Amino acid sequence: MKYVLTLCILFLVGPGAFAQEQFGRRDSLRGGERIERSCFDVRYYDLSVNLDIPARKISGTNKILFEVVSTTNRIQLDLFENMTIEAITLEGRSQKYTRDFDAVFIDFDKTINKGEKVEVIVTYSGNPRVAKMAPWDGGFSWSTDKDGNPWVAVSCQGIGASLWWPTKEVYSDEPDSMRIHCRVPSSLYAVCNGQEEKAIQHSDSTTTYNWKVSYPINNYNVTLNIAKYVHFDDTYISPDGDRLALDYYVLPASLELAKKQFQQVKPMLACYEKFLGKYPFWNDGYALVETPYLGMEHQGAIAYGNKFKRGYMGMDRSGQNLDFDYIIIHETGHEWWGNSVSAQDLADMWIHESFCTYSEAIYVECMYDYTTAMKYVNALKSSVSNSSPMIGIYGLNNEGNGDMYLKGMLFLNTLRHLVDDDEKWWAMIKNMSDTKFKIRTTNYDEVVAYFSEQSGMNLSKIFEQYVTKKSPPVLEYEIQKKNGKTILKYRWKTDVADFVMPAILTVEGKDTRLSRDAGTKTLVWEGNRKLEFDTTRFYYELREVDFSKKK
Repeated sequence: MKYVLTLCILFLVGPGAFAQEQFGRRDSLRGGERIERSCFDVRYYDLSVNLDIPARKISGTNKILFEVVSTTNRIQLDLFENMTIEAITLEGRSQKYTRDFDAVFIDFDKTINKGEKVEVIVTYSGNPRVAKMAPWDGGFSWSTDKDGNPWVAVSCQGIGASLWWPTKEVYSDEPDSMRIHCRVPSSLYAVCNGQEEKAIQHSDSTTTYNWKVSYPINNYNVTLNIAKYVHFDDTYISPDGDRLALDYYVLPASLELAKKQFQQVKPMLACYEKFLGKYPFWNDGYALVETPYLGMEHQGAIAYGNKFKRGYMGMDRSGQNLDFDYIIIHETGHEWWGNSVSAQDLADMWIHESFCTYSEAIYVECMYDYTTAMKYVNALKSSVSNSSPMIGIYGLNNEGNGDMYLKGMLFLNTLRHLVDDDEKWWAMIKNMSDTKFKIRTTNYDEVVAYFSEQSGMNLSKIFEQYVTKKSPPVLEYEIQKKNGKTILKYRWKTDVADFVMPAILTVEGKDTRLSRDAGTKTLVWEGNRKLEFDTTRFYYELREVDFSKKK
């Protein structure tokens, strides 16, 4: 039980949460925006990968079509230094390159002018990093099913897609579209992102499975899943009559379990469509793929490894005995938050995880009710560490604290009740996911500006405290009973100057919304009153203090 609980906590805090913040050249090369990266815009990847499963080796090519933004003769791509580059060509000519840690600097034999579109082909091979604890510490998972058949999968959020394929490892530059070709033994099935195209049978008893992604895609969402899969399908029908293809790929032994468990998908999609808008990658379809690790939000090919159990591996983390599969609900939420609405830098991974975790609460409120959703939001509040900010450091391939999951959900729930108008709030959320930031990248500043504009409030100080500081605001208070009166004094203590926020005080069962003005405030009631602060709708720390003493 202790081991399972540990895994639960690891999943909540996410990849890289325990890494110490010690940065060097490798980090700046990977996370930095320099002229060798900003000078070109990737338009299309055509990735071909051959698997030698017994040797745990891959080989292949990536054809990278890009448009030059500023005239250049030098660009940076990325591929882990343990992988071998066989050749780099431009227009059929071999190009010179140098390697600096995982960065690959290509020096072209000609100048490429602004506006030109060119294709570079990188041929490579090697034994990619083996995942130590997928998906949190990612890489390739070389596994087998119960019958001894190969079962291979990849997970690389945080650590980076360049651990297994040459790419431009910059969050802000997603290709407009992509193709993925995976060659494996013909006894196996390779499932990748997007729409499956016609497979090619080879004379050496191998098959190349071809997949087309017709939307922009995050590098870390690009995936391979290889097993002796069986496939079944279904259709989700939108309220407007549009039909979305649902495809499921599972091991043969899992087929009947999957047919029952995956019935949750259609009502879930209906909830998300109501609150977040239609599934963002409609033309590519929706898929769940059984994997040997717990789960990952691979666009259009969601990795599923929750063993067809309710909750998180059989546990309901909210303690309410809710009957849904956590991995299906959470990872599907990422199709909107992370895959569609995407961060421009790893530092803003909180946008992916905070909003996705909040989508779990949206699902609970949709399927159950508001009260159940509020219990869900607050169930693991004590697990929030508040040890460092949710936001990371820009330009250093650094993500923030794993609090971005639970604390992020609590923060968004706080914003909802700060707005105090559900019609406006849900319109803001849906407009954000379905219109304003749909299938595009964004950042902290844009998100803060959006919520401030849409709410009609200046929320910059609120975001600054919750996202960029390690601790939530503290509400200091003192309650005195004297001369037949109940006297409350309160004030906010924060890291951010001029921070103001209301709080809800329950006075013998009746709500009072406290002033959001700065400074110490005093309220007086006649008689002996029972006062309770509501920390369900707002997330902050309560601290009883003696106001007669200096701060």
